[in-house]
Amino acid sequence: MTTSSDVETADRLSRRRSRLLPVLALVFISGQAMYFGNATQALRTVDTVRISAWLVWSIVLLVLLATGGGFFRSKAVRALMEDEVTIEHRRRGLATGFWAAMLTAIVIYPLSIWEPVTAREAIHIVLTAGIGAALPASASSNGAR
Repeated sequence: MTTSSDVETADRLSRRRSRLLPVLALVFISGQAMYFGNATQALRTVDTVRISAWLVWSIVLLVLLATGGGFFRSKAVRALMEDEVTIEHRRRGLATGFWAAMLTAIVIYPLSIWEPVTAREAIHIVLTAGIGAALPASASSNGAR
């Protein structure tokens, strides 16, 4: 049974999520330039830590995209947050992320003829484009009245 406080909490969290996802996308994409540059040099420990942190952040964002978050909320609040509109927005966001990743790969492929791209750089660019496009597209305006 859901209480009015659960409904209010779910409504508040849905509004927060719809505002937060585009901001997360902007922050995620804006920090990517520091990962490129000296691809031919050996990785230093700080580079390995930075790449590992980016990978963990990417995984967290993908889990957020796939599930909608709310792991630390009650089952009733999570169920209220997962309405049809939210599920449709998430589906649209995942589709947008897929197409952004595919188009990015298509662009990288011919560009690699003139500018060599390492596998790590290509994976980084494709994953960043996919996540960066999926986050704002999946932002549900459901709770924003």
